Amino acid sequence: MSKKIHLISFEIHSPINHTVLSWAAPGDNRLDAMADLKKWQDLARTLERGKFDGLFFADTPGVFDRYRDSHEDAVKYGVCWPSHDPVVLLSALAASTTHLGLAATMSTTSYKPWSIVRQLSTVDYLSGGRVGWNIVTGHLRGEHRAIGYREVMEHDRRYDAADEFMEVCYQLWDSIGEGAILADRESGVYADPSKVKFVNYHGEFFDCETVGPVLPSAQGRPVLFQAGTSGRGLKFGIEHGDVVFSIQPNLPGMKRYMGQLQAAAAEIGKPEPGVVFGVQPILGGTEEEAQKRLDELIERMPLEACLARLSGTMGVDFSGIDLDKPMQEQQTNASQGLMKAFTSVLGDRPFTLREVAIKWGLSVGMPQLVGTPEQVADQLEHIWRETGCHGYNMTPNVMPSSIEEFVDEVVPILQKRGIYRTEYEGRTFRENLELS
Repeated sequence: MSKKIHLISFEIHSPINHTVLSWAAPGDNRLDAMADLKKWQDLARTLERGKFDGLFFADTPGVFDRYRDSHEDAVKYGVCWPSHDPVVLLSALAASTTHLGLAATMSTTSYKPWSIVRQLSTVDYLSGGRVGWNIVTGHLRGEHRAIGYREVMEHDRRYDAADEFMEVCYQLWDSIGEGAILADRESGVYADPSKVKFVNYHGEFFDCETVGPVLPSAQGRPVLFQAGTSGRGLKFGIEHGDVVFSIQPNLPGMKRYMGQLQAAAAEIGKPEPGVVFGVQPILGGTEEEAQKRLDELIERMPLEACLARLSGTMGVDFSGIDLDKPMQEQQTNASQGLMKAFTSVLGDRPFTLREVAIKWGLSVGMPQLVGTPEQVADQLEHIWRETGCHGYNMTPNVMPSSIEEFVDEVVPILQKRGIYRTEYEGRTFRENLELS
């Protein structure tokens, strides 16, 4: 378990964060922020004031196009569309902060190893080592079709390709050896070629012949995040992730996941990466007020928008399934997988597609921490102590008020208890996350 709780803010550069139709909530400024870089900079400074480890961007390249085999519902309700590039924000956010880590999701399907190393490591070098990369293999049909693939690569095959992708990245990061840069003005020699390795990689999926394009940052290379949950994905996360991000519906699910991770790491013979769990705090002056805010978020969500998001993520068109019939009675491949995934969300009673869609539209399965600032702090501390996790990837709902309220009202409680930093300990993202 980490010495103190680590907190990361979980965002998307789109009209919603993780709550469908949150852009329509009173006071939400996400639509303005999409056209105003200063609002993102203000948000980053608020997170730095709250001593957050980082700002973490999810991404939905392409468009959700599975529900009714169409993109129309996702477009109609602004369900992660339009999807602006989060990487473009990183330099501006780095320039407006001093300590805050900045992580972006980039897919091994949409990019080449050299492109990712060059883009992310450039910002990592400029920021003094404050960048992270959330590695995803790209499972959305919309992403594949956007870049010219007709079919989505099979699950385990995507991870095979991603393993090779990472091998190329490591070689590029390690290309420039210690002492390679001389920058000798008198002799006019910039670098010692004998200390710069030429990458000559030829694999099944990738070929690369070059030298590293970017100088190593103060932390060497970006912090690597990964969120695989399948057996193959978990193995990939242990092999490559400095931090593993997991969405589990409740405390028993979090404990099970920690046990699975520990067992898998022992089997592979590698140390366990730090684990951050996804959560969605819902604050109120009283518990009743917080619950009312949650109810209002749910009431605002169109069911079609929730189904568009669920269908897109799961890769299944749910338009032909009875919304209110117990899913255990609906014999489809999708319902069997969802039944297993959501039993721990809604308990052992029969549950319906309507319930699952609403839960997914609210937070893509992340649990809500509902209550007063003291109650939310209690829940964060309890989960941290019970699971031994590293901390949390926290998704806001109404922007920027839910982040401002958390920083102003919950952070001081955690600091007073001695379980959250009062000052940044390190210079780099890696150091502040206690990864070095």
